[in-house]
Amino acid sequence: MSASAVFILDLKGKLLICRNYKGDVDMSEIEHFIPMLTQKEDEGVVSPLLTRGKVHFLWIKHSNLYLVATTTRNANASLVYAFLYKVVQVFTEYFKELEEESIRDNFVIIYELLDEVMDFGFPQTTDSKILQE
Repeated sequence: MSASAVFILDLKGKLLICRNYKGDVDMSEIEHFIPMLTQKEDEGVVSPLLTRGKVHFLWIKHSNLYLVATTTRNANASLVYAFLYKVVQVFTEYFKELEEESIRDNFVIIYELLDEVMDFGFPQTTDSKILQE
């Protein structure tokens, strides 16, 4: 799979939390995500994968949040999306609802979970029952 970083943004594009796993993507690249998404929406050609230069943004929308994974490699997109949806499921099981407020209230736990569920860009344990032990 090999995701370089995972970001959680609000609907306006404000960064709530992020985790850089590999260091091969500049963390400021996420600033280009919302403008690209807005442009694609205006053109009527929204895609779950956006590309800027060598950086690929694989994203999902959940409630009032965007979960974005970035990569510079030819990553297996289906695994990246399965991982992002699994992260939503794990966070929802931990915090009942995954929304901006729950991220702000639990950012330390979220950082710990992001460290546990992925290592150097590769998914690890994503079972919430095992993670809670």
